Amino acid sequence: MTGVEKINATFNKVREKHEKALVTYVTAGDPDLKTTGRLICSMDRAGADIIEIGIPFSDPSADGPVIQRASARALKEGTNPPAILELVKEVKEQVLAPLILMSYYNPILQYGLLEFCRDAANAGAAGLIVPDLPLEESTELLLAAGQVGLALIPLVAPTTNRRRLARITAAAQAFVYCVTVTGITGTSQNVTGEIEELSKEVREATELPMVAGFGIASPEQAVKVAKYCDGVVVGSALVKLVETHQEDSLEPVANLTRQLKQALVQP
Repeated sequence: MTGVEKINATFNKVREKHEKALVTYVTAGDPDLKTTGRLICSMDRAGADIIEIGIPFSDPSADGPVIQRASARALKEGTNPPAILELVKEVKEQVLAPLILMSYYNPILQYGLLEFCRDAANAGAAGLIVPDLPLEESTELLLAAGQVGLALIPLVAPTTNRRRLARITAAAQAFVYCVTVTGITGTSQNVTGEIEELSKEVREATELPMVAGFGIASPEQAVKVAKYCDGVVVGSALVKLVETHQEDSLEPVANLTRQLKQALVQP
């Protein structure tokens, strides 16, 4: 089964159960890769439907202070893409949730576009999110990902105009990632203020599932946003627990994951 097929199967399963998907995020290497592996397994057991693994980068332009600090800690530990792909290979058989890598473009470019996609797919990754890669410059990576069945998942924002949104969703695979706010991750803005209109535009442009992320931190917020989409992404709230509890963060992260998924079972 390719990565695209794995993600499709997950959304079909969630839809059949009349639930909304929970996508959780963890920064690889924070506080260390061994703990990251345990966190991934813990989130999977607690109900995460899809798990995003962030590749730390020194200039994470889409991320707020919480994930910026996590990236800095991970880089200080020497975390790098080859080690993260080894981690994916180690945990893939232990989890049900598809694993999606989130990376800024430069680490992938330095690795080699085709080489990265091939190694990521061989390691067991199902998809790839590159938040700083504009559609106009994504052709080569789209081709590389397509060759190995890796889903390249695009982001759209409230500021994306309709013509551009149509072009982005036409090239999308597996699902569309909708940014709920005009800002960075972890900001406490009104997360339902713009997602309603954005979701209407995405629904008109594609039949792919859409998930919403940025600024969702609690079960209550997840329920409000889930009304307009097929799933929600929670990142900074979980990373903040890792920052607070470090190697002892498994149970706090599992608890929040469990609460979030429970809220999405009957949103």
